[in-house]
Amino acid sequence: MNGVRLYFRYIRLHFLSQLQYTLWPMALLATALFVATDPLDALLMFDRFGAIGEWTASRILLMYGMALFAFGLAELFARGLDFFPQLVRGGEFDRMLLRPRSLLLQSMATRFHLNRLARVIGGLALLIVSLRAQGVALGVMDLAMLALAILGGILFYVGAFLLAAGVAFFTIASVEWVNVLTNGSYQALKVPPQYLPPWLRGAITFVFPILAYAYYPASAICGWGEPYALGFAALPAGAAFFALCYAFWRFGVRHYKSTGS
Repeated sequence: MNGVRLYFRYIRLHFLSQLQYTLWPMALLATALFVATDPLDALLMFDRFGAIGEWTASRILLMYGMALFAFGLAELFARGLDFFPQLVRGGEFDRMLLRPRSLLLQSMATRFHLNRLARVIGGLALLIVSLRAQGVALGVMDLAMLALAILGGILFYVGAFLLAAGVAFFTIASVEWVNVLTNGSYQALKVPPQYLPPWLRGAITFVFPILAYAYYPASAICGWGEPYALGFAALPAGAAFFALCYAFWRFGVRHYKSTGS
């Protein structure tokens, strides 16, 4: 609990420090503009060609909104892991090893970018609008499934950050391929899963459980044809992915030999 309190104290200090910059609303606005325009390609495609079978723009945007909301929360509160190579190169991680607090929480709290809040707001707005367009009346079980799906998505994205951070122990540099699992994941959800190549659909279902926290819960809630019980697979799938990535990160910690610039 002391580690958790320290984490939120870090976040509070980052938050207050960023409010000291008079142009912080402009950074938030710039990210919001990107979030608002990013799904336009899918909207224009559906507007030009119409529905693809049973797939409409609201279906795509529902999955996209769920992924964006989960990614925004993960990026907002685990932003430090995205900069982990800098902690290793600059020797900051050596100082963390001397502190009797959780290394993971310390690493997560080294960064907090207020402008990432735009992803959270944008994803939530898309989620609500798309559910209304689907004409869904959410029951208690549906709300629980939706909450568990978002939590599973957050665990997946934090796991992806941890995977890249674990690699940084051995490469001492950032790895760009992690963007495939973060920004690239919700871009892949702009395509109906049934039209993806079988190998890609299998990869983002069983290896990287992107569809587990976006497609299957949305299908269960909106009645798209998948078994309802699969909608609850998001949390265990995200937790399993996070656990594997955390184990790899701990492996990197055990083999860390210190470094510098």
